Amino acid sequence: MKTRLLLVDDHAVIRLGLKMLLENEADMEVVGEAENASQALAMAARLRPDVILLDIGLPDISGIEAAAQIKQLVPETMIVALTIHEDEEYFFRMLEAGATGYVPKRAAPEELLTAIRAAAKGEVYLYPSLAKLLVNDFLTQGKPAADGGEEALADREQEVLTLLAEGNNNSEIAEKVVISPKTVARHRENIMRKLNLHSRVELVKYAIRKGIIRA
Repeated sequence: MKTRLLLVDDHAVIRLGLKMLLENEADMEVVGEAENASQALAMAARLRPDVILLDIGLPDISGIEAAAQIKQLVPETMIVALTIHEDEEYFFRMLEAGATGYVPKRAAPEELLTAIRAAAKGEVYLYPSLAKLLVNDFLTQGKPAADGGEEALADREQEVLTLLAEGNNNSEIAEKVVISPKTVARHRENIMRKLNLHSRVELVKYAIRKGIIRA
């Protein structure tokens, strides 16, 4: 089944370039295009796409506000921000608004395709240069995950935690540790519950702070 995509950008040339790129992929289909947030909200409600590629700089309201409204309207739809902005303010505000990916417009096409495929699976995609902002977040202003807790994890859960924080999806983890994706999903649920974490972003922050991975 193809991933159904809605493109939201106020520049027609960019939308055209994205459409040409994405429709060359056998597993992707562009089902709509919007040039502002109002159009995006209406099309999201009508089309219910799997993933929305959303620019932050929209002419009516910001992409950040649009993302929050989209997630309220169609919570099952994943959002990937595609933007020129690479600073901390925009990055974290988009994540807080509900985006599951954040890709600079300067990124290689392969990075965008990876982000879309990750979002379609419900995974968070962290562009490498932006992932480092997570370190600054928990050191200066982010909410820390609960201390302790890792002692309560079984050995396999600790192994899965490390692989999740490194950006592996359930299928990739299953292949690496030779278990089924369903078992990985169960371990993931247990890890999030035991560590009192509520998102992939919190999980990555926790793993960095505990020295499990490096950003």
